[in-house]
Amino acid sequence: MTFSITSRGQAAFSAAALAALLLSTTPSMAHVTLATGETASGSYYKGVLRVPHGCDGKATKSVSVQIPEGVIGVKPMPKPGWTVTMTKGAYAKAYESHGKPVTEGVKEIVWSGSELGDDFYDEFVFTSFVTDAFAAGQRVYFPTVQICTEGEARWTEVPAAGQSARDLKSPAPALRIADGRMNAQAQATGVEIYKLGDITVMAPWSRATPGGAKVAGGYLKVVNSGSAPERLVSATASAAGRMEIHEMSMVSGVMRMRPLNDGLTIKPGETIELKPGGFHMMFMDLKQPFKQGDAIKATLQFEKAGKLDVVFTVGAVAASGGGDDHSGHKH
Repeated sequence: MTFSITSRGQAAFSAAALAALLLSTTPSMAHVTLATGETASGSYYKGVLRVPHGCDGKATKSVSVQIPEGVIGVKPMPKPGWTVTMTKGAYAKAYESHGKPVTEGVKEIVWSGSELGDDFYDEFVFTSFVTDAFAAGQRVYFPTVQICTEGEARWTEVPAAGQSARDLKSPAPALRIADGRMNAQAQATGVEIYKLGDITVMAPWSRATPGGAKVAGGYLKVVNSGSAPERLVSATASAAGRMEIHEMSMVSGVMRMRPLNDGLTIKPGETIELKPGGFHMMFMDLKQPFKQGDAIKATLQFEKAGKLDVVFTVGAVAASGGGDDHSGHKH
């Protein structure tokens, strides 16, 4: 859809485009909302606050969000032109993170120092960990306030028991807690899990590399709990020059490997395991050797869900000729 902004700040649409816009608009588009409205307890969560407009036509100059109890490890994403401040405080109880108790953390984030005109849309991002303090089906609220050049918009209302958020004039952005059975199973085995919309990534891992090696394999399990296909398009990591998605298979008695240039499709309801000897990821042009115990940060890019930050845990060096060893394989 194309449009232009006139000197009066109005959007000039064609009649057809305007009709399409009106048909596609829902009441929630007028509210501040979370781009991903569902996650499982015991998982990492990337919160993306969508701010669709200002206050009665006035520009937004500050956005603040309250972090609910039970959401820990919060880190806001820096935003060019904006100043980010955090208020920290004690939690109501101690939570466990990587085997250690956590008793305090970020309680509020404020982005300020710039302006977002009423004609424009923007996103304000933070990462966090949603603890197991929440039950499946529960909704967790992130009260958010816009301060504008004139006036303010307070998205802070929480529905009472039996009430729908649709009945509220200014509902707080809400996050629904999905079925946590998968998380419980993962936690019982001590693996890390990451959730982004309908996608769950479990237990990313790699192997220590021998001296001089310039590549390393990357493995994980990915689950698509949605009703539409998803595609893992690409990945990046600061520890490598680039990352690629590969498939290994036996052809005429010879193990061959090929890059999946179009990415890896995960069908609705499907679980795919990236493992040695099959689908896997490759860290290419390593900047330094992987050592046992290292935590390799990477970002997975999904076609619909977007970007998901994960950490690959590095295990011991594999035996010579392991499934991810690229030497001797034909492409």
